Amino acid sequence: MVTMSEQAPATNVTSANQSHWYPGPGERTGFGAERTGSGAERTGSGPERTGSGPERTGPGPERTGPGPEHAIWSLLSSVPDPEIPVLSICDLGIVRHVRWVSDASGGQPVLHVGITPTYSGCPATEVIRHAVRSALDGAGYTEAILEEVLSPPWSSDWLSEQGRQKLRSFGIAPPEKAVSSPRHLFHSPTVTCPRCGSRTTERVSEFGSTPCKAHYRCKACLEPFDYFKCL
Repeated sequence: MVTMSEQAPATNVTSANQSHWYPGPGERTGFGAERTGSGAERTGSGPERTGSGPERTGPGPERTGPGPEHAIWSLLSSVPDPEIPVLSICDLGIVRHVRWVSDASGGQPVLHVGITPTYSGCPATEVIRHAVRSALDGAGYTEAILEEVLSPPWSSDWLSEQGRQKLRSFGIAPPEKAVSSPRHLFHSPTVTCPRCGSRTTERVSEFGSTPCKAHYRCKACLEPFDYFKCL
């Protein structure tokens, strides 16, 4: 896992497959910051989470059971995605970890929150970062460190089942297939209409209201709708 962080003073700590970069006073970084390390090996096919739901293994979000981190996860679940506000950033699976980390001196643990951009160049990336920062500051976690986790990259496979249902209710068709095979990305998938449930649909445009969605039309109810692409 490759991460980059914001913290003062500037230091760089590197271990096997992991690097944390802490900018100097007043510095904040975007997702285009320097990347170090060779990345982490991807294991499993979906997110890793622990907590109120069943434990998962893999490269996605990790959650711990009831405890200090549980309140942070609940807080972040209230932060909406700026492009699809019916979804939270936790529904999207872009919050990768919430950890309390003690330094070598054994001082007070510091909160670390890992965030992954959905895809390179997503215009919502910085908006999400500022929203997370504001939510943490507003809840009193002003010393929290935000870490950009770039490896492994985000996948639409990490969208939660609750998030998929929210998309359908909002009139957006969720991703149809897992993207374990890149070949799925080069074909126009058969998409279920979120309004009437028909599979008789056609793609009108590769791009919908945002670059991560395609525009479809249902031949049964004749309604247009967006399809959240497999990424």
